[in-house]
Amino acid sequence: MQDLLKKALSLGFGALLVSKDKVEDVVNELVKKGELGQEEGKNLINELIEKGEASMSEMEVKIEKIVKGVMEKLNLPTRKELDELKAEIEQLKEKLNK
Repeated sequence: MQDLLKKALSLGFGALLVSKDKVEDVVNELVKKGELGQEEGKNLINELIEKGEASMSEMEVKIEKIVKGVMEKLNLPTRKELDELKAEIEQLKEKLNK
């Protein structure tokens, strides 16, 4: 499940990087045409990239919430619960061996 989450986030970050390149291309073209000044172009690129990164962070939170909800609906144990069970099994094994 975590691999799926990581893959989804990687795809999102990949899309962000592609978008960053596209944003830079478009803004640089506007600067070349004289529709934007050099400093305005830099500021616009930075602003758009920051907004994209904020959107990615929001998306990550939403995806994690959805995955957690799905895991709860499927009644899947958490990593903590599995670790607790493993520890309990080890304790029982030790008692049986004595």
